[in-house]
Amino acid sequence: MDRRINPPRTIAAAAVLAVLSLTPAWAADAPAGMGMTDPGAIKWYDVPPNMPKGGKLAVLQGDPGKSGPFVIRLMTPAGYKIAPHWHTQAENLTVISGALYLGMGEKSELKKTHALRAGGFHFLPGKTPHYAFTKTATVVQVHGEGPFDLTYVNPDDNPEKMAKK
Repeated sequence: MDRRINPPRTIAAAAVLAVLSLTPAWAADAPAGMGMTDPGAIKWYDVPPNMPKGGKLAVLQGDPGKSGPFVIRLMTPAGYKIAPHWHTQAENLTVISGALYLGMGEKSELKKTHALRAGGFHFLPGKTPHYAFTKTATVVQVHGEGPFDLTYVNPDDNPEKMAKK
């Protein structure tokens, strides 16, 4: 039986140990403004009044209401629907859990949607009308350049406006 040390494995193991031993140094030398958020530390808030009730929103980075980069998460219950709308800036969306059904256009046509499942990514240029709904509880992450806005194709679909009636 050959008992020689396998150099590639030894080198790989040494590299992993070296990287792990440096982790505390990386944290100590982290650039100003860097942030890490574990899932249990995410603070969820009710969505703003211009979105359908029942959703929760978390701001992970930046301020979506101001110019500059931002990252937010939207947690929705099953059956959540967002009527046709558009955003001034481009939208980058990643499904974290569940499935988001996305459709393009100024009219909701549920049979013409695409189910974007956990891990799926969606990019949409600014001012492109689209709509979304969920069948199960779903979490999506949106990032882009602020300010982030939401303009309904039909202003009467805005939940904030409906609440004032």
